[in-house]
Amino acid sequence: MVKPAPPELDLNQWLLRMHNASSRKAYVGTFVVMSAAGGMYSSRIWHVCDGDVQMERIDALTGPPRSTLRRNDQVITFLPELRVARAEKRESLGVFPNLRRGADPALANLYQASAQGVDRVAGFDADVVLIQPKDVQRFGYRIWSEKKSGLVVKIQTLDSDGRVLEQAAFSELDLDANVKMEKLAQMMAATSGYRVEHPDLTKTTAQQEGWALKGPVAGFQTVSCYRRGMPAAPTIGPKGPPEPTLQWTFSDGLATVSLFIEPYDRQPRAADEVQLSMGATQTLGKRVLGDWWVTLVGEVPAQTLKLFVQNLERLK
Repeated sequence: MVKPAPPELDLNQWLLRMHNASSRKAYVGTFVVMSAAGGMYSSRIWHVCDGDVQMERIDALTGPPRSTLRRNDQVITFLPELRVARAEKRESLGVFPNLRRGADPALANLYQASAQGVDRVAGFDADVVLIQPKDVQRFGYRIWSEKKSGLVVKIQTLDSDGRVLEQAAFSELDLDANVKMEKLAQMMAATSGYRVEHPDLTKTTAQQEGWALKGPVAGFQTVSCYRRGMPAAPTIGPKGPPEPTLQWTFSDGLATVSLFIEPYDRQPRAADEVQLSMGATQTLGKRVLGDWWVTLVGEVPAQTLKLFVQNLERLK
């Protein structure tokens, strides 16, 4: 039997279809992430929707035991070995997070999409879509979208030469799963015997904290800015209490970059600049403006992180 060709959709139509599938479909599956460097981890996912409410549970199958549950932006992560439960606000649990933001007309200035045919993933026919950046400041993506629902079942992050930096896919998937929202809600509330930790976050703006970018990094806009609490047992020096860490997050609609700014002397530093690469995730730590240390993390080329550093300026 000849498989039907992918539909002729533009970038935003493809992304909207994928976004709608993730917000309407209940499913259970095993999810595997692999990087070009050889790293691999897997997890078990339960996902259910009811109107505007989405709930997810993700159990880590590799590494230390960990269960994370989400109800919309309310997230709690259970660490059974430590008997700790960490509660916070997050838009997603990291399963194709940015592709769930839906359509944004401005994305067409940054990326272009083209259908690449049909393939099978976890037993399901999927349309293969290539999303290519229009500049060198971001990575590309090859996405497998389940043909009937539009659900993203596999995604590859590609460098400028088309090489796969990281791949994430369902190895097993049930799209007719009977996932009960009430049961997930009960699990999320079962904190008895755990020490519940809440991050010390205060919503703010970069300008209020005395920071700005001298110029924009093409396509990236501020999506959030938080002042994180003081480190444990802070030492008060001659200049008063130490500055809290600032977490400033940007997105172009698909890719995300986070800046963490703190005093340089907060902790010992082996060097004034550190770079790391793990699959698609790039990290840059650098001393800036003499007295400050900025750590940048994002699924973008390293040169994009350097642009953020070059544009960073202190207002006060």
